Amino acid sequence: VQLQASGGGLVQAGGSLRLSCAASGRTLSDYGMGWFRQAPGKEREFVASISRSGMNSYYADSVKGRFGISRDNSKMYLQMDSLKPEDAAVYYCAAGTFRVGVRSAKSAYDYWGQGTQVTVSS
Repeated sequence: VQLQASGGGLVQAGGSLRLSCAASGRTLSDYGMGWFRQAPGKEREFVASISRSGMNSYYADSVKGRFGISRDNSKMYLQMDSLKPEDAAVYYCAAGTFRVGVRSAKSAYDYWGQGTQVTVSS
């Protein structure tokens, strides 16, 4: 499956963005999904994960209460509210073949999108 992330951009601190992740080649319902981010000079870190059914989600502590992950049959989304300068990064969507639950480890994901840049001005 090929993943395409979109929706990044420049936003002021306190603002909102909604990222999308679309798939080609296979339906997204075959995969557990996740969002990761990577800031310059830092390792790629987990942001949020959602199960195949969409019934379960899990967030990094740093975004809990501000970000919301969701999915439908064709796309996955990340609603980002109350953005902070430290949220600035390239955001990647990822798909994993794990059958149940959610995953925060990069190693659980088999497919990665190309990333979309999020910039937050203070």
